[in-house]
Amino acid sequence: MGRGPEWMRSGAGAPVELHTDRPHAARVYDFLLGGKTNYAADREAAQRTLLALPNSALIARQNRAFMHRAAHYLAEEAGVRQFLDIGTGIPTSPNLHEVVQAVDPRSRIVYADNDPIVLTHSRALHTSHPDGRTAYLHGDLCRPEDILAHPELSRTLDLGRPVALTLVAVLHWLPKECDPYRIVARLLDALPSGSFLALTHVTDDFERRALEEIAEDFQRTGSTVSARSKAEVAEFFAGLELVEPGVEVVQRWRPDDGDIEAGSLSPTDIPLYGGVARKL
Repeated sequence: MGRGPEWMRSGAGAPVELHTDRPHAARVYDFLLGGKTNYAADREAAQRTLLALPNSALIARQNRAFMHRAAHYLAEEAGVRQFLDIGTGIPTSPNLHEVVQAVDPRSRIVYADNDPIVLTHSRALHTSHPDGRTAYLHGDLCRPEDILAHPELSRTLDLGRPVALTLVAVLHWLPKECDPYRIVARLLDALPSGSFLALTHVTDDFERRALEEIAEDFQRTGSTVSARSKAEVAEFFAGLELVEPGVEVVQRWRPDDGDIEAGSLSPTDIPLYGGVARKL
């Protein structure tokens, strides 16, 4: 029997199943951002999400805008030249490496994700500046040791020098059996002083009922969404030095003066916290 679009070749040439019959967080996010790398199940899940939370596309855009601002801060102001981005998602330009290599073309970035379709598109679209480097690895955030031991990471990054660990809108998707605090602590333990953590995380501090509906919908298709309070999100930064303004809703984290969309939003319009902190 021939294989249709539900199969893809991995970097090693082996076929991998994409499970296009059920929604995937990265592809739902891609749809909300206006992308084309999604399937019927993803679009149906996205439409249900929009019914429960009509500003879901706005949330996706503001999450993306936070990533751009945080990456630019880390490269321009903090002087970081190495990045480990886990839970990469389907590429949407400008990508993280484009932001930081615009500051310094020599910057080096490792993208990690556990979705074959994400990595396939990453290899095609995450093209590094010739003076720097981008690399891509298949890794499960629930198994941080495997990511840290991956040869592609050691070929690309020098873990003796500061690294920015970015976990953008990924921790709330972890299965219940995975302890996100332990995972973040393990990854940070492997990084030297002067490294940074940047993350965003969905919250149920507001829009609680809508978040419950979305979580129940994804639960029916085998995915987990775990919203957390501001205090619970701040716990990821325990022992680190938070960059001002600390843990904040993403639209209020160092907004660009010209961002009319962010400027029009109230503190409760986007149920997503973000923050950046330095390892001492």
